[in-house]
Amino acid sequence: MQVSIETTSGLERRLTIGVPAEKVESEVQKRLQEAAKNIRMNGFRKGKVPMKVVKQRYGAGVRQEVVGEVISSSFYEAVRKESVKPAGQPAIEPKEIGEGKDLEFVATFEVYPTVELGDFSGYEITRYDAKVTDEDVDKMVEVLREQQASFEEVDRAAAEGDQVNIDFVGTKDGEEFSGGSAEGQNLVLGSGSMIPGFEDALVGLKAGDEKVVPLTFPEDYQAEELRGASVEFKVKVNKVSEKKLPELNKDFYAKFGVEKGGKTQFRKEVKANMARELGHALKAKTKAQVMDALLESHKPELPKALVSSEIDVLRNQMMQRFGGQQQNFDIKSLLPDDMFQKEAERRVALGLIVGEVIKENKIKPDAKRVRSMVEELASTYEEPEQVVEYYYSNRELMSGVESAVLEDQVVDHILGEAKVTDESSSYDDIVANKSENAG
Repeated sequence: MQVSIETTSGLERRLTIGVPAEKVESEVQKRLQEAAKNIRMNGFRKGKVPMKVVKQRYGAGVRQEVVGEVISSSFYEAVRKESVKPAGQPAIEPKEIGEGKDLEFVATFEVYPTVELGDFSGYEITRYDAKVTDEDVDKMVEVLREQQASFEEVDRAAAEGDQVNIDFVGTKDGEEFSGGSAEGQNLVLGSGSMIPGFEDALVGLKAGDEKVVPLTFPEDYQAEELRGASVEFKVKVNKVSEKKLPELNKDFYAKFGVEKGGKTQFRKEVKANMARELGHALKAKTKAQVMDALLESHKPELPKALVSSEIDVLRNQMMQRFGGQQQNFDIKSLLPDDMFQKEAERRVALGLIVGEVIKENKIKPDAKRVRSMVEELASTYEEPEQVVEYYYSNRELMSGVESAVLEDQVVDHILGEAKVTDESSSYDDIVANKSENAG
């Protein structure tokens, strides 16, 4: 096999590969001979069809199959020989695939960049610590009561926090506009569900009251035709209901899976869940700082193929969140690459940098940490032992856990070299900002 390689630009490489005709033709002949043993054709007994007829009938298909396999195997043999690591699938351009002639093709692909790691000792990281207090638990219990609240109709004027059932019609320059009308809609006053001023205007109204509300749409409203527009809403109040919080009793506790132990057990489980969430948020906050520092101090060249692949992953994840794949529209038009470009580039860059830290420092997944993470994941299920067993029997699931543990070990490794300042914080400050901590 003959191989030549050239750098076309940046990370792109071009491999020209030649394979002797004998390698292809001998494999084609071998497969045709195997096939001939089982071929049935009119006028011939099974296995007695002449090779000339077999080749005439099946030769082109078999040869195409063999050529595809030889191209694939030759490409991977060539990249091993040239010690290059492809990032993504190659673009294959056949140059010569004629029968009896040496096979020749060109493979164009990108390679992984070289990442030169910097000095971590200059990183300045703040490591936060916080505890779940009884006051935090009190607040969470009230949040859970709010989530289970019901509304009961009352005969009085609406106040903030009440739910009103309304009919309304919106007009612009005397004409109704799209999406500006509804009947029998429930609205909690003070929820901020409607444009500014709408909910405030309904405070003080009773069931049966009607009111015309002049308003102006915000300049940044999503519908372009309504941005900054002056409109009027004619509103009728059908019903006013006030919020009723549930009592803290066994029925309430049962909704959260606490059948025994009453208030004490309920608060114990709430606190345990909060502590688990706090632990994750604290770890995420530290990790985000480390990852940001890595990105700031390393600017690896990014293979376009890896970024494109990551964009597809992010797009599919978003589709799953919104109800799965749809077949009746163009997903790429609805969710174009630009939506995911920046995040995809961040992920690919971090993957390359973290991978180099792992490689250079010979970091291996710590078995105890892997076990601990699996057990924590399983702890939220009714039969955690079975879940643990399932994880350890599923290579794909375990690979995901090991990757997460490796990332944690990389963070710990960098913290060991960086300038770390410990700082106390609160549950609210850490958990309220957890969405900003994802790295």
